[in-house]
Amino acid sequence: MIAPLALMIAGLILAGVGAQWFAWRAGIPAIVLLSIVGLLLGPGTDLIDPVNDFGTLLQPLIAVAVAVILFEGGLALDFRELTHSVSGVIRLTTIAPLVAWLLGAGAAHYLADLSWPVAALFGGIMIVTGPTVIAPLLRHARLSKRPATLLKWEGIVNDPIGALFAVLAYEVIAASQHGNGFGAAVGHLAINILLAVLIGLAFGLGTVQIFKRGWIPEFLKAPLVLGVLLTCFAGANEIQEESGLLAVTVLGLTIGNAHLLAIDEIRRFKETLTVILVSSVFIILTATLEWSMIAELTWGHGLFVLAMLFIVRPVSVIGSLAFSRVSWKERLLVGWIAPRGIVAVAVSGLFGTELVELGYADGALLIPLAFAMVFSTVVLHGFSIRPMARQLDLAVKGPPGVLIVGAHRWTIDFAKRLVELDIPVVVADSRWHSMRLAREAGLPTYYGEVLSEVFEHHLDTSSLGTLIATTDNDAYNTLVCTDFAPEFGRRAVFQTGMHGSPEDPKRHSQTLGGLPLFSEPMTTDDIREDFRHGAEIRQTRLTDEFGWDDFIDVQGCEPPVIALVRGAQLHMGPDMPKAKPRDILLYLGRNAQNSQKPDENPKATSLAPEAQSK
Repeated sequence: MIAPLALMIAGLILAGVGAQWFAWRAGIPAIVLLSIVGLLLGPGTDLIDPVNDFGTLLQPLIAVAVAVILFEGGLALDFRELTHSVSGVIRLTTIAPLVAWLLGAGAAHYLADLSWPVAALFGGIMIVTGPTVIAPLLRHARLSKRPATLLKWEGIVNDPIGALFAVLAYEVIAASQHGNGFGAAVGHLAINILLAVLIGLAFGLGTVQIFKRGWIPEFLKAPLVLGVLLTCFAGANEIQEESGLLAVTVLGLTIGNAHLLAIDEIRRFKETLTVILVSSVFIILTATLEWSMIAELTWGHGLFVLAMLFIVRPVSVIGSLAFSRVSWKERLLVGWIAPRGIVAVAVSGLFGTELVELGYADGALLIPLAFAMVFSTVVLHGFSIRPMARQLDLAVKGPPGVLIVGAHRWTIDFAKRLVELDIPVVVADSRWHSMRLAREAGLPTYYGEVLSEVFEHHLDTSSLGTLIATTDNDAYNTLVCTDFAPEFGRRAVFQTGMHGSPEDPKRHSQTLGGLPLFSEPMTTDDIREDFRHGAEIRQTRLTDEFGWDDFIDVQGCEPPVIALVRGAQLHMGPDMPKAKPRDILLYLGRNAQNSQKPDENPKATSLAPEAQSK
């Protein structure tokens, strides 16, 4: 039994990660593919049956996965992000959930034909969106700062709030079964919420003190946080079912805003764990569906889904954000985007079973209804967020841009070339006098330390996808590339060549830093020396008549090519593809090696300064 179960778990992880990879390559929301994979493996082919395969372990596994996901979401919430969005976030996590709960309960009763107790509970569950579905959509859509912040905070904070609304409804239902009043149920829940918050704070502050006092070595910090997270979740749930979700969210917020030195390593560890859990658990939950469950859905249930999409969500969000600084375009986008995910399905499964045991037969409909909401919102919102954001002018336009760390004559010339090609650029340097040429050229600049937390909150990097470190300090360039690699990707961070002999094993680490910017080992000093002797950044477009070999012939030898622009895509470094017609080459043109300039060849389409008149 162990071997087949272990093989199935391995297959689920591989299928989940494979779906995430394919979605990344195809540029579509990952949650859509995960849903399709779950349907194929479960009701489609019966290859897996999670209820029978996992048995009593299924619910604890899902609960732990949801706890880790919510903790990772809380860890990612930085209060400094709220500088321009605090009012909107407060409204979306206080007024909007209450309005959505009331309207959702009414829709569930009158359209889905659920009894009032079950409708009230399900209306609370349906206010959740969640980081499992919001985070992939935000990465896919590349939204501007404020709507992205609003959706991220709402998705993480409202998950435990929705679960607690459902708990409140369940407490009232259970209390009525035992002859207790509404006030007693509310008072009992309020005390449990307070205890959950205190538990999360206590565990969080205790962990922060252990880290700050150096009581634990670096290699044990991430495992300790995982252990604290699970203990906090289980302990809070022992006091009140589902209050553990609130406790771990508070735990993540406490640790994430303590500004610990090891916080980046902890976040990366939790992000990796979350990707695996989201991928595999969503497939498992989708595979639990049965055709008999789907057959129970009626036209009334379809009308309920439509009402949740086009009435409940827009009214609750747009109404709560009225008379705020949030623009009408941002309200419209946030009012439409509300995909449901793992938390909605997991909590529906838990309370659906409990309600059936209390005598409410329609509680069995919560699971298929939750999946109907998940599939509808994931597909509709997943495929519409990007075009809608572009239509409302709330998405980052154009190709991913370049962050250049280090202001020199040659980097500024290179930046100007990129701007001419409609590729966004930001030139950053901590030396004010070095930024003069960039400011005079009208380039977007950032004055300050790019490794500081101030940089993270004062420059929106959503429009950037490549980093080039070009300072005179090799170690600093390596540090910058290493720090930004998790955000930009290892194949999208570059640095100029190291000083010293390339064969010297002591020169630099093989596992740190970025990729070499040039094919030949050129340091910043080498390029600066070339510029003193008249070199410049040039660009040439290849044509059917003037190809790569012709370009080399004109130059006399292969010049240092910095970038290749193909369509709207920028290619740099070792992964640069072989040049083809209509590609634009950006290269370092040295006068000494140019016996024939590009504009002297009638077959070349040169964009160098001396050819602009052609």
